Amino acid sequence: MPRLSEERLEERRRHILTSAWSCFSRNGFHATSMDDVIAATGMSSSAVYRYFRSKDDLIDAAADEALTLVGDLFGLLLEKRPTPSPAEVLAAMAGEARERGEGRPYDLTRIAIQAWGEALRSPAIEERTRSFYLAVRDSLAELAGRWREEGTLPATADPEHVAAVLMTLMPGLLVGRHLVAPVDAEQLIGGFSSLAPAFGGVPRP
Repeated sequence: MPRLSEERLEERRRHILTSAWSCFSRNGFHATSMDDVIAATGMSSSAVYRYFRSKDDLIDAAADEALTLVGDLFGLLLEKRPTPSPAEVLAAMAGEARERGEGRPYDLTRIAIQAWGEALRSPAIEERTRSFYLAVRDSLAELAGRWREEGTLPATADPEHVAAVLMTLMPGLLVGRHLVAPVDAEQLIGGFSSLAPAFGGVPRP
């Protein structure tokens, strides 16, 4: 049998992952069995186990991918010039939470919510999750620092405080979408603007 190319091996690995994500998105981590994933791939069990030794390996990979989607969003925002305004960042966050998964057989935002719970069970996932969100917070602090330098935020604004608020919004947006009701950019901006006078009259973004 001819050896598979590296590209073909990666295609198979990705196919297994997306098949697992479809199962996890639909039924959750713990109600999904390896047999469910194998059936979804259409591959033999030996072929699947060649890439992933257990369901825990698939859960680890799913958790990492779900975390990455958050990092990708803020990475793109940091690269933009001119610097996106706070309102544009809020709109991007709301859009990401609302639109991720549309037109696909899986929804990584559903998996992200499950991954947070899994991080409480798995020390390895907990450590990776903590490191990841600390890096995201650093990126958001850089963004907030630019706003302060450009005069969008007051000179007294603390970028770390702004970053902490923005970082905590994303989990709330995902929970709102799946468990309560989706939140749009107008609601976020209107809510911040309404609260601002109670916290010293921070100008509207």
